[in-house]
Amino acid sequence: MKIKIDKLVFGGQGLGKFENKTAFIWNALPDEEVEFDFFTKRKNIIEAVATKIINPSPLRIASGEDHFLACSPWQIISEAGEIFWKKEIAKETYIKFGGLGPDLNLEIISDDRQYGYRNKIEYSFALDKQGKISLAFFIRGKHKLQAIDKCLLADEVINDTTQKILDWLNANQIDIGSLKSLIVRSNLAGETIASLFVKDVLTFETYPELDDKFLGFTLFFSIPQSPASVPTQVLYSAGQNYLFEPIREIKLKYGALSFFQVNLPIFEKVLDDIEQFLDKKREVVDFYCGVGAISLPLCKKVKSAILVDNNEEAVDFANENIFLNKIKNCQAELAPAEKMVEAITKNKIIILDPPRLGLHYKVIDQILDVQPRRLIYLSCNLSTQARDIKLLSSEYEVKFLKLYNFFPRTPHIEALCVLDKKNANKKISKKN
Repeated sequence: MKIKIDKLVFGGQGLGKFENKTAFIWNALPDEEVEFDFFTKRKNIIEAVATKIINPSPLRIASGEDHFLACSPWQIISEAGEIFWKKEIAKETYIKFGGLGPDLNLEIISDDRQYGYRNKIEYSFALDKQGKISLAFFIRGKHKLQAIDKCLLADEVINDTTQKILDWLNANQIDIGSLKSLIVRSNLAGETIASLFVKDVLTFETYPELDDKFLGFTLFFSIPQSPASVPTQVLYSAGQNYLFEPIREIKLKYGALSFFQVNLPIFEKVLDDIEQFLDKKREVVDFYCGVGAISLPLCKKVKSAILVDNNEEAVDFANENIFLNKIKNCQAELAPAEKMVEAITKNKIIILDPPRLGLHYKVIDQILDVQPRRLIYLSCNLSTQARDIKLLSSEYEVKFLKLYNFFPRTPHIEALCVLDKKNANKKISKKN
Protein backbone atom coordinates (compact mmCIF):
# COMPACT_ATOMS: atom_id res chain seq x y z
CA MET A 1 0.00 0.00 0.00
CA LYS A 2 1.35 3.41 -1.02
CA ILE A 3 0.52 6.97 -0.03
CA LYS A 4 1.75 10.49 -0.84
CA ILE A 5 2.43 12.69 2.19
CA ASP A 6 1.18 16.27 2.02
CA LYS A 7 2.49 17.79 5.25
CA LEU A 8 3.34 17.21 8.91
CA VAL A 9 0.57 17.81 11.44
CA PHE A 10 0.12 18.45 15.16
CA GLY A 11 1.20 15.24 16.87
CA GLY A 12 4.08 14.61 14.49
CA GLN A 13 2.67 12.36 11.75
CA GLY A 14 2.70 12.87 8.02
CA LEU A 15 -0.76 13.58 6.59
CA GLY A 16 -2.13 12.04 3.41
CA LYS A 17 -5.22 10.50 1.82
CA PHE A 18 -5.79 6.78 1.27
CA GLU A 19 -9.02 5.41 -0.20
CA ASN A 20 -10.85 8.62 0.80
CA LYS A 21 -9.68 8.24 4.39
CA THR A 22 -7.45 10.68 6.26
CA ALA A 23 -4.15 8.96 6.96
CA PHE A 24 -1.70 9.84 9.73
CA ILE A 25 1.65 8.17 8.97
CA TRP A 26 4.68 7.95 11.25
CA ASN A 27 8.18 7.85 9.74
CA ALA A 28 6.98 9.93 6.78
CA LEU A 29 7.86 13.46 5.63
CA PRO A 30 6.14 15.95 3.30
CA ASP A 31 6.24 15.13 -0.44
CA GLU A 32 7.38 11.57 0.18
CA GLU A 33 5.66 8.56 -1.33
CA VAL A 34 5.80 5.69 1.15
CA GLU A 35 4.60 2.17 1.73
CA PHE A 36 2.96 1.60 5.09
CA ASP A 37 1.50 -0.87 7.58
CA PHE A 38 -1.71 -0.12 9.51
CA PHE A 39 -1.87 -0.10 13.27
CA THR A 40 -5.26 1.66 13.55
CA LYS A 41 -8.06 1.70 11.01
CA ARG A 42 -11.32 3.45 11.81
CA LYS A 43 -14.27 4.62 9.70
CA ASN A 44 -12.62 7.74 8.28
CA ILE A 45 -9.10 7.62 9.75
CA ILE A 46 -6.00 5.50 9.28
CA GLU A 47 -2.95 5.51 11.54
CA ALA A 48 0.12 3.71 10.26
CA VAL A 49 3.91 3.54 10.08
CA ALA A 50 5.84 3.95 6.84
CA THR A 51 7.83 0.77 6.16
CA LYS A 52 9.49 1.83 2.91
CA ILE A 53 10.38 5.29 1.63
CA ILE A 54 9.98 5.27 -2.16
CA ASN A 55 11.20 8.81 -2.81
CA PRO A 56 12.93 10.37 0.25
CA SER A 57 12.43 14.04 1.06
CA PRO A 58 15.50 16.34 0.95
CA LEU A 59 14.73 16.93 4.66
CA ARG A 60 15.20 13.25 5.55
CA ILE A 61 18.29 12.21 7.51
CA ALA A 62 19.32 8.89 9.05
CA SER A 63 17.93 8.20 12.52
CA GLY A 64 20.40 7.78 15.36
CA GLU A 65 18.81 4.65 16.84
CA ASP A 66 16.51 1.89 15.68
CA HIS A 67 13.82 2.59 18.31
CA PHE A 68 13.48 6.27 17.35
CA LEU A 69 9.74 6.03 16.66
CA ALA A 70 9.14 5.13 20.31
CA CYS A 71 10.94 8.10 21.87
CA SER A 72 11.82 10.73 19.28
CA PRO A 73 10.07 10.16 15.94
CA TRP A 74 11.54 13.26 14.33
CA GLN A 75 15.09 11.92 14.32
CA ILE A 76 14.50 11.47 10.58
CA ILE A 77 14.14 15.18 9.78
CA SER A 78 16.95 17.74 9.52
CA GLU A 79 17.30 20.38 12.21
CA ALA A 80 16.23 23.13 9.78
CA GLY A 81 13.27 21.01 8.67
CA GLU A 82 12.22 20.42 12.27
CA ILE A 83 12.24 24.15 13.07
CA PHE A 84 10.32 25.00 9.88
CA TRP A 85 7.59 22.43 10.50
CA LYS A 86 7.22 23.22 14.19
CA LYS A 87 6.55 26.84 13.27
CA GLU A 88 4.10 25.83 10.53
CA ILE A 89 2.23 23.43 12.83
CA ALA A 90 2.07 26.02 15.61
CA LYS A 91 0.78 28.70 13.24
CA GLU A 92 -1.93 26.39 11.90
CA THR A 93 -2.93 25.44 15.46
CA TYR A 94 -3.24 29.04 16.67
CA ILE A 95 -5.21 30.09 13.60
CA LYS A 96 -7.54 27.07 13.67
CA PHE A 97 -8.18 26.78 17.42
CA GLY A 98 -7.12 30.18 18.76
CA GLY A 99 -8.74 32.50 16.27
CA LEU A 100 -5.47 34.33 15.59
CA GLY A 101 -4.92 36.00 12.23
CA PRO A 102 -3.21 34.45 9.19
CA ASP A 103 -0.37 37.01 9.35
CA LEU A 104 0.92 35.37 12.57
CA ASN A 105 4.72 35.31 12.59
CA LEU A 106 6.24 32.98 15.19
CA GLU A 107 9.76 32.75 16.53
CA ILE A 108 11.11 29.50 17.98
CA ILE A 109 13.93 29.45 20.51
CA SER A 110 16.33 26.53 20.29
CA ASP A 111 19.96 25.72 20.99
CA ASP A 112 22.59 23.40 19.52
CA ARG A 113 21.73 20.39 21.70
CA GLN A 114 19.81 17.88 19.62
CA TYR A 115 20.47 14.94 21.94
CA GLY A 116 21.39 14.36 25.58
CA TYR A 117 19.12 17.14 26.82
CA ARG A 118 16.56 15.16 28.84
CA ASN A 119 17.16 15.22 32.61
CA LYS A 120 14.39 12.68 33.25
CA ILE A 121 13.65 9.39 31.48
CA GLU A 122 11.12 6.69 32.28
CA TYR A 123 11.79 3.19 30.98
CA SER A 124 9.98 -0.12 30.89
CA PHE A 125 11.78 -3.48 30.77
CA ALA A 126 12.09 -6.37 28.30
CA LEU A 127 14.43 -9.27 27.65
CA ASP A 128 17.08 -8.76 24.96
CA LYS A 129 18.15 -11.39 22.42
CA GLN A 130 20.50 -12.95 24.98
CA GLY A 131 17.71 -13.26 27.53
CA LYS A 132 19.07 -10.48 29.74
CA ILE A 133 16.94 -7.75 31.32
CA SER A 134 17.09 -4.64 29.17
CA LEU A 135 15.55 -1.20 29.13
CA ALA A 136 12.54 -0.94 26.83
CA PHE A 137 10.05 1.41 25.21
CA PHE A 138 6.66 0.58 23.75
CA ILE A 139 6.69 0.21 19.97
CA ARG A 140 4.74 3.03 18.32
CA GLY A 141 1.13 1.99 17.87
CA LYS A 142 1.50 -1.36 19.62
CA HIS A 143 1.18 -2.76 23.13
CA LYS A 144 4.54 -4.44 22.70
CA LEU A 145 7.88 -3.56 24.25
CA GLN A 146 11.11 -3.14 22.32
CA ALA A 147 14.40 -3.76 24.13
CA ILE A 148 16.89 -0.88 23.79
CA ASP A 149 20.49 -0.24 24.82
CA LYS A 150 19.99 3.39 25.85
CA CYS A 151 18.17 6.51 24.71
CA LEU A 152 20.08 9.23 22.87
CA LEU A 153 17.78 11.91 24.28
CA ALA A 154 18.93 11.14 27.83
CA ASP A 155 21.64 13.01 29.68
CA GLU A 156 24.68 10.74 29.51
CA VAL A 157 24.82 10.39 33.30
CA ILE A 158 21.32 8.90 33.16
CA ASN A 159 22.64 6.24 30.79
CA ASP A 160 25.47 5.51 33.25
CA THR A 161 23.03 5.10 36.15
CA THR A 162 20.60 2.91 34.21
CA GLN A 163 23.47 0.58 33.30
CA LYS A 164 24.40 0.16 36.97
CA ILE A 165 20.80 -0.72 37.79
CA LEU A 166 20.56 -3.14 34.87
CA ASP A 167 23.75 -4.87 36.02
CA TRP A 168 22.22 -5.26 39.49
CA LEU A 169 18.91 -6.57 38.13
CA ASN A 170 20.65 -9.18 36.01
CA ALA A 171 23.05 -10.19 38.80
CA ASN A 172 20.04 -10.85 41.02
CA GLN A 173 18.20 -12.67 38.20
CA ILE A 174 15.01 -10.77 38.93
CA ASP A 175 11.92 -12.13 37.16
CA ILE A 176 11.04 -9.78 34.28
CA GLY A 177 7.36 -10.21 35.23
CA SER A 178 8.02 -8.44 38.54
CA LEU A 179 9.42 -5.30 36.91
CA LYS A 180 7.24 -2.32 36.00
CA SER A 181 9.34 0.76 35.28
CA LEU A 182 12.41 2.82 36.09
CA ILE A 183 12.62 6.60 36.44
CA VAL A 184 16.03 8.28 36.49
CA ARG A 185 16.61 12.01 36.96
CA SER A 186 19.76 14.09 36.62
CA ASN A 187 20.85 17.66 37.22
CA LEU A 188 23.36 19.91 35.48
CA ALA A 189 25.98 18.93 38.07
CA GLY A 190 25.90 15.39 36.67
CA GLU A 191 24.18 13.84 39.71
CA THR A 192 21.38 11.29 39.47
CA ILE A 193 18.63 9.66 41.53
CA ALA A 194 16.59 6.63 40.51
CA SER A 195 13.23 5.07 41.37
CA LEU A 196 12.50 1.46 40.45
CA PHE A 197 8.87 0.28 40.43
CA VAL A 198 8.09 -3.42 40.88
CA LYS A 199 4.81 -5.35 40.82
CA ASP A 200 5.70 -7.69 43.70
CA VAL A 201 6.89 -7.06 47.25
CA LEU A 202 10.58 -7.94 46.88
CA THR A 203 13.63 -7.78 49.13
CA PHE A 204 17.28 -8.37 48.25
CA GLU A 205 20.55 -8.95 50.04
CA THR A 206 22.27 -6.25 48.00
CA TYR A 207 21.11 -3.14 46.16
CA PRO A 208 22.67 -0.84 43.54
CA GLU A 209 25.75 0.89 44.94
CA LEU A 210 25.62 4.66 45.28
CA ASP A 211 28.59 6.94 44.62
CA ASP A 212 29.42 10.63 44.36
CA LYS A 213 27.24 10.96 41.24
CA PHE A 214 24.55 8.33 41.80
CA LEU A 215 23.07 9.89 44.93
CA GLY A 216 19.90 7.96 45.68
CA PHE A 217 17.93 4.81 44.91
CA THR A 218 14.36 3.96 45.92
CA LEU A 219 12.53 0.68 45.34
CA PHE A 220 8.74 1.03 45.18
CA PHE A 221 6.02 -1.58 45.13
CA SER A 222 3.39 -0.38 42.64
CA ILE A 223 0.09 -2.21 42.28
CA PRO A 224 0.05 -4.24 39.04
CA GLN A 225 -3.47 -3.05 38.18
CA SER A 226 -2.15 0.46 37.52
CA PRO A 227 -0.10 0.88 34.33
CA ALA A 228 1.42 4.09 35.67
CA SER A 229 4.50 4.45 37.84
CA VAL A 230 2.55 5.21 40.99
CA PRO A 231 4.21 4.33 44.32
CA THR A 232 2.14 2.15 46.64
CA GLN A 233 4.80 1.22 49.21
CA VAL A 234 8.48 2.02 49.74
CA LEU A 235 10.36 -1.30 49.86
CA TYR A 236 13.87 0.14 50.12
CA SER A 237 15.51 3.56 50.09
CA ALA A 238 19.14 4.62 50.20
CA GLY A 239 20.78 8.00 49.83
CA GLN A 240 18.60 10.95 48.88
CA ASN A 241 15.36 11.10 46.91
CA TYR A 242 15.89 14.65 45.68
CA LEU A 243 18.27 16.78 43.64
CA PHE A 244 19.20 20.45 43.66
CA GLU A 245 19.33 22.69 40.60
CA PRO A 246 20.36 26.36 40.71
CA ILE A 247 18.25 28.61 38.50
CA ARG A 248 19.49 32.17 38.53
CA GLU A 249 20.27 32.89 42.17
CA ILE A 250 17.79 30.34 43.53
CA LYS A 251 18.74 26.78 44.47
CA LEU A 252 15.70 24.61 43.76
CA LYS A 253 15.14 21.25 45.44
CA TYR A 254 12.90 18.72 43.68
CA GLY A 255 12.04 15.06 44.04
CA ALA A 256 12.47 11.97 41.94
CA LEU A 257 8.76 12.05 41.05
CA SER A 258 8.19 15.83 41.09
CA PHE A 259 7.36 17.74 37.94
CA PHE A 260 10.45 19.70 36.92
CA GLN A 261 11.54 21.23 33.64
CA VAL A 262 13.20 18.68 31.36
CA ASN A 263 15.48 21.00 29.34
CA LEU A 264 16.85 23.65 31.69
CA PRO A 265 18.94 25.76 29.27
CA ILE A 266 15.81 26.38 27.18
CA PHE A 267 13.69 26.94 30.30
CA GLU A 268 16.07 29.71 31.41
CA LYS A 269 15.34 31.46 28.11
CA VAL A 270 11.63 31.24 28.96
CA LEU A 271 12.33 32.90 32.32
CA ASP A 272 14.18 35.71 30.52
CA ASP A 273 11.04 36.38 28.48
CA ILE A 274 8.64 36.10 31.43
CA GLU A 275 10.73 38.59 33.41
CA GLN A 276 10.02 41.32 30.86
CA PHE A 277 6.31 41.18 31.69
CA LEU A 278 6.52 41.27 35.49
CA ASP A 279 6.19 44.35 37.69
CA LYS A 280 7.85 44.89 41.07
CA LYS A 281 4.75 46.75 42.22
CA ARG A 282 2.32 43.94 41.48
CA GLU A 283 1.33 40.71 43.19
CA VAL A 284 1.45 37.44 41.27
CA VAL A 285 -0.54 34.21 41.47
CA ASP A 286 1.38 31.26 40.00
CA PHE A 287 -1.02 28.42 39.17
CA TYR A 288 0.28 24.88 38.52
CA CYS A 289 3.53 26.02 40.14
CA GLY A 290 5.26 22.66 40.75
CA VAL A 291 8.27 23.18 43.02
CA GLY A 292 8.35 26.91 42.17
CA ALA A 293 10.59 26.89 39.09
CA ILE A 294 8.99 30.01 37.58
CA SER A 295 8.10 32.32 40.45
CA LEU A 296 10.96 31.64 42.86
CA PRO A 297 13.83 32.48 40.47
CA LEU A 298 11.87 35.65 39.55
CA CYS A 299 10.81 36.54 43.10
CA LYS A 300 12.78 39.82 43.10
CA LYS A 301 10.84 40.98 40.05
CA VAL A 302 7.43 41.00 41.79
CA LYS A 303 5.90 42.50 44.92
CA SER A 304 4.76 39.05 46.16
CA ALA A 305 3.66 35.69 44.81
CA ILE A 306 1.21 32.98 45.81
CA LEU A 307 2.18 29.60 44.35
CA VAL A 308 -0.64 27.08 43.84
CA ASP A 309 -0.46 23.37 42.97
CA ASN A 310 -2.54 20.26 43.72
CA ASN A 311 0.49 17.96 44.12
CA GLU A 312 1.42 17.60 47.78
CA GLU A 313 5.06 16.66 47.15
CA ALA A 314 5.52 19.61 44.79
CA VAL A 315 4.04 22.09 47.28
CA ASP A 316 6.18 20.67 50.09
CA PHE A 317 9.27 21.22 47.94
CA ALA A 318 8.07 24.71 46.95
CA ASN A 319 7.71 25.70 50.61
CA GLU A 320 11.09 24.15 51.40
CA ASN A 321 12.64 26.10 48.53
CA ILE A 322 11.11 29.30 49.88
CA PHE A 323 12.63 28.54 53.29
CA LEU A 324 16.05 27.39 52.03
CA ASN A 325 16.47 30.47 49.84
CA LYS A 326 15.15 32.84 52.56
CA ILE A 327 12.49 34.21 50.23
CA LYS A 328 10.17 36.54 52.13
CA ASN A 329 7.60 37.51 49.49
CA CYS A 330 6.35 34.08 48.36
CA GLN A 331 4.11 31.39 49.80
CA ALA A 332 2.89 28.06 48.40
CA GLU A 333 -0.62 26.64 48.78
CA LEU A 334 -1.83 23.07 48.25
CA ALA A 335 -5.01 23.19 46.18
CA PRO A 336 -6.34 22.52 42.69
CA ALA A 337 -6.32 25.71 40.65
CA GLU A 338 -10.10 25.60 40.27
CA LYS A 339 -10.48 25.70 44.08
CA MET A 340 -8.21 28.72 44.48
CA VAL A 341 -9.83 31.01 41.94
CA GLU A 342 -10.53 33.59 44.65
CA ALA A 343 -6.80 34.39 44.49
CA ILE A 344 -7.38 35.81 41.00
CA THR A 345 -8.08 39.51 41.47
CA LYS A 346 -8.12 42.52 39.20
CA ASN A 347 -4.70 43.99 39.95
CA LYS A 348 -2.66 40.79 40.02
CA ILE A 349 -0.54 39.23 37.30
CA ILE A 350 -1.56 35.60 36.77
CA ILE A 351 1.05 33.00 35.77
CA LEU A 352 -0.34 29.79 34.28
CA ASP A 353 1.62 26.63 33.46
CA PRO A 354 -1.11 23.97 33.25
CA PRO A 355 -0.85 20.30 32.28
CA ARG A 356 -1.71 19.21 28.75
CA LEU A 357 -5.46 19.52 29.38
CA GLY A 358 -5.08 23.30 29.65
CA LEU A 359 -6.96 25.61 31.99
CA HIS A 360 -9.92 24.43 34.06
CA TYR A 361 -13.14 26.15 33.00
CA LYS A 362 -13.54 27.63 36.51
CA VAL A 363 -10.17 29.37 36.16
CA ILE A 364 -11.21 30.81 32.80
CA ASP A 365 -14.59 31.90 34.19
CA GLN A 366 -12.92 33.69 37.12
CA ILE A 367 -10.43 35.42 34.83
CA LEU A 368 -13.25 36.68 32.59
CA ASP A 369 -15.30 37.74 35.59
CA VAL A 370 -12.54 39.55 37.52
CA GLN A 371 -10.35 40.53 34.55
CA PRO A 372 -6.81 40.74 35.94
CA ARG A 373 -4.65 42.97 33.80
CA ARG A 374 -2.14 40.41 32.60
CA LEU A 375 -1.92 36.64 32.05
CA ILE A 376 1.40 34.88 31.45
CA TYR A 377 0.58 31.45 30.01
CA LEU A 378 3.27 28.79 29.43
CA SER A 379 1.95 25.66 27.71
CA CYS A 380 3.15 22.17 26.78
CA ASN A 381 0.10 21.66 24.53
CA LEU A 382 -0.47 24.29 21.87
CA SER A 383 -3.95 23.03 20.97
CA THR A 384 -5.39 23.57 24.47
CA GLN A 385 -3.48 26.83 24.85
CA ALA A 386 -4.97 28.02 21.56
CA ARG A 387 -8.43 26.96 22.74
CA ASP A 388 -7.97 28.94 25.97
CA ILE A 389 -6.70 32.00 24.08
CA LYS A 390 -9.91 31.95 22.05
CA LEU A 391 -12.07 31.53 25.17
CA LEU A 392 -10.36 34.57 26.71
CA SER A 393 -10.37 36.65 23.53
CA SER A 394 -13.52 38.62 24.41
CA GLU A 395 -11.55 40.47 27.09
CA TYR A 396 -7.87 39.75 26.30
CA GLU A 397 -5.48 40.29 23.42
CA VAL A 398 -2.18 38.56 22.69
CA LYS A 399 0.79 40.81 23.41
CA PHE A 400 3.54 38.21 23.13
CA LEU A 401 3.71 34.70 21.66
CA LYS A 402 6.90 32.67 21.27
CA LEU A 403 7.76 29.00 20.76
CA TYR A 404 10.48 27.03 22.59
CA ASN A 405 12.12 23.86 21.36
CA PHE A 406 12.27 22.02 24.69
CA PHE A 407 12.23 18.64 22.94
CA PRO A 408 14.43 18.49 19.82
CA ARG A 409 14.05 15.43 17.57
CA THR A 410 10.41 15.12 18.69
CA PRO A 411 7.23 16.86 17.47
CA HIS A 412 6.60 18.46 20.89
CA ILE A 413 6.53 22.26 21.13
CA GLU A 414 6.07 24.59 24.09
CA ALA A 415 4.92 28.18 23.92
CA LEU A 416 4.70 31.29 26.06
CA CYS A 417 1.76 33.61 25.53
CA VAL A 418 1.23 36.92 27.31
CA LEU A 419 -2.35 38.22 27.23
CA ASP A 420 -3.27 41.71 28.36
CA LYS A 421 -6.69 43.03 29.25
CA LYS A 422 -7.99 45.01 26.31
CA ASN A 423 -7.61 48.76 26.86
CA ALA A 424 -5.64 48.13 30.07
CA ASN A 425 -3.74 50.97 31.69
CA LYS A 426 -0.47 51.52 29.84
CA LYS A 427 1.48 51.12 33.11
CA ILE A 428 1.24 47.38 32.62
CA SER A 429 3.10 47.53 29.30
CA LYS A 430 6.31 45.58 28.68
CA LYS A 431 9.08 46.63 31.04
CA ASN A 432 12.88 46.63 31.06
